Amino acid sequence: MEYRSIERAVFSSRPNRFIAYCQINGKEEVVHVKNTGRCRELLIPGTEVWLEPAADPNRKTKWSLVAVNKGGRLINIDSQAPNQIAWEAFQSGKLQIPGYEYPLEVRREVKFGGSRLDFCLEGGFGMAYGEVKGVTLEENGICSFPDAPTERGVRHIEELIAAKKAGYGAFLLFIVQMEGMKFLIPNEKTHPAFGEALREAAKAGVAIIARTCSVEPGSIWLDGEIPVYPDGTPGKTSGNLPG
Repeated sequence: MEYRSIERAVFSSRPNRFIAYCQINGKEEVVHVKNTGRCRELLIPGTEVWLEPAADPNRKTKWSLVAVNKGGRLINIDSQAPNQIAWEAFQSGKLQIPGYEYPLEVRREVKFGGSRLDFCLEGGFGMAYGEVKGVTLEENGICSFPDAPTERGVRHIEELIAAKKAGYGAFLLFIVQMEGMKFLIPNEKTHPAFGEALREAAKAGVAIIARTCSVEPGSIWLDGEIPVYPDGTPGKTSGNLPG
């Protein structure tokens, strides 16, 4: 995935979830933050950030904040990017879900139960429903999700479990919006219910996969796979393979 153009800036402050103040070429601008998560460990005054110009010249905020330099590691925080990254990788064949490889058709935004899930794959395996989650939170090379409570995320996992029990395939794909990570665990401190739901999904046979990304200021591409440990303990089963 590539951005049309990109501009370096320096982060100043974030008065609310949707906007931030950044210094661009010595001038302070109000910019749109393309992530409603907390991002407290990323958006620190004085931090180098990268901005995308708005496609609409009449938009109130003329820039969108899409990436942050955290201690030399570039992290993409565009919450719309993970779905697009997955879509492009499915289309090119670079993304294969274990047990549901080489689908004949990939559809986006498909209704199941009471939710609209990100993907539905159809192939010789039948139908498999999937949800994508973007990951921006890391500490010492270990990434975790979510960075803020997400009842919606729990509901999506429950729908995937229901799909699996109904005889369909189901997968949860974490797109880690950075590179160089060791593994992924649920953020129990922030949202214990998400960790519980993730463990139930693993037990139910939902495929749980995490893929890191190669990130540049103006682009982000799918990279390698890392383990997922729903119980937060490396070395134990991650539930990666569907049952």
